[in-house]
Amino acid sequence: MEKLDILSMSLSELETALLSMGEKKFRAKQIFEWLHIKRVFDFSLMTNISSALREKLDEKFEILQLKIVKKLCSQIDGTIKYLYELSDGNHIECVLMDYHHGDSICISTQVGCKMGCKFCASTIAGFKRNLTPSEMLLQIYTAEKDSGRKISSIVMMGIGEPLDNYDNVIKFLGLVSSPDGNNMSLRHLSLSTCGLVNRINELSEHKFGLTLSISLHAANNKQRSEIMPVNDRYPIEELIAACKKYIEKTGRRISFEYALINGVNDDRETANELISLLRGMNCHVNIIPVNKIKERNFKTDTSSVRRFQHYLEEGGLNATVRRTLGSDINAACGQLRREYEI
Repeated sequence: MEKLDILSMSLSELETALLSMGEKKFRAKQIFEWLHIKRVFDFSLMTNISSALREKLDEKFEILQLKIVKKLCSQIDGTIKYLYELSDGNHIECVLMDYHHGDSICISTQVGCKMGCKFCASTIAGFKRNLTPSEMLLQIYTAEKDSGRKISSIVMMGIGEPLDNYDNVIKFLGLVSSPDGNNMSLRHLSLSTCGLVNRINELSEHKFGLTLSISLHAANNKQRSEIMPVNDRYPIEELIAACKKYIEKTGRRISFEYALINGVNDDRETANELISLLRGMNCHVNIIPVNKIKERNFKTDTSSVRRFQHYLEEGGLNATVRRTLGSDINAACGQLRREYEI
């Protein structure tokens, strides 16, 4: 019999499972606390549970774990990049970053990615599978244990498209924010999507309070389709309509991610288009110097970043430039996995 992934189970699911085993409902909360608060991943060490129940748990459930196969530590800013091996031998990355407001972690949601964005290293090696809720949680738990640092915010912007793994991501959000477990406010979580309009509309109904980050990177359909194939399926007009609905439903400001690429999307005309597109929305634009990857010749220079920011601010948009962290360890997601698996 295939064992159940207990770390992916909500407290209510665990209660149902325990009751079906003839156990008391309160045992589920004890086990949930061992897993998500004490981070004990061995049933034999759960000392307030009888040895008979521990044996039954070991027969029915498995506690997945991640193996750190590579760890890069920045000498510049303390950023740590992890390459994890999953139980099936696949690999994913996450990045632990130090900000003035606390430590933040950027986690992956899939092994590889289907979206095909031209500037992204994650998509080059192809898509393998979705991550389970436990595999998302374990990126956080493993990084905290290894680094000794307490993570105060989460960015779902690593390998994969979160909304393409919608059901598992929704379950992860419930687990990471559970008051009986990790108890993180979802206001400290940012979810980045390339623009799956149907899923954005579904997400808006949950009213989670998280920050939605839209990978926009262009101001018109022609330009966006050239670098982001998803735009052929969900053009900019549909995406912006979904964003406006999200703002209306949740009351939350949206962040538009804009990877600036020299000679592609960094001129004054494009800036004016972007200003017209986003004018009046409760949003801000996060300008990102494009990551250098060996398979592409995209690049950004500092002067064009500052110039583009000035264009947007002059047009009334709130625009910031993302701080570059871990530049000495290539901390952008997708590169380490790609190099390791070649």
